[in-house]
Amino acid sequence: MRTSRRECPSPHSTLNKVARVLWGVCWWTLFRPSPRICFRWRALLLRLFGAKVTSKSRVDPTVRIWAPWNLTIGSDSSIGHHVDVYNVAPILIGDRCTVSQYSYLCSASHDIADPTMRLTAAPIRLDASAWICARAFVGPGVHVATGSVVGACGVAVKDVSAWTVVAGNPARFIREREIQA
Repeated sequence: MRTSRRECPSPHSTLNKVARVLWGVCWWTLFRPSPRICFRWRALLLRLFGAKVTSKSRVDPTVRIWAPWNLTIGSDSSIGHHVDVYNVAPILIGDRCTVSQYSYLCSASHDIADPTMRLTAAPIRLDASAWICARAFVGPGVHVATGSVVGACGVAVKDVSAWTVVAGNPARFIREREIQA
């Protein structure tokens, strides 16, 4: 049995689509092939496309960024290799944050109650000294508070309280995080 389904129009403007094509060309030709140590070069390229990135930010050349104009990276923060930054909505990464290899910061999803499954988006915020461990997933609208850790392969779909460690799928409280002197 066939069901009729109306067409789902793109929520993205023509300007947004053109900008993403230009960014894709820049990523393939200038960003991705740059030597790993050229952090300032990649920060410059990101700034040219509207990102707010300090010269002390460290972004690996294999990081995939969907829309640089929706990205803010604080001082002394690092985004590791093969991280996927799907920033349909803004993603703010505070000072001294680490986003480890193969992690996924996903600021968009789809409304499963809508027959056209329209795109929904909500910003992600990582406060100062947060750590997103290897292969972790941070979903739309999640706030990872100061000093928090999302453990390896953790799936954070709800806010993470300050100075806590969460892990699992879905991520749940493991313990308090304490910094030793």
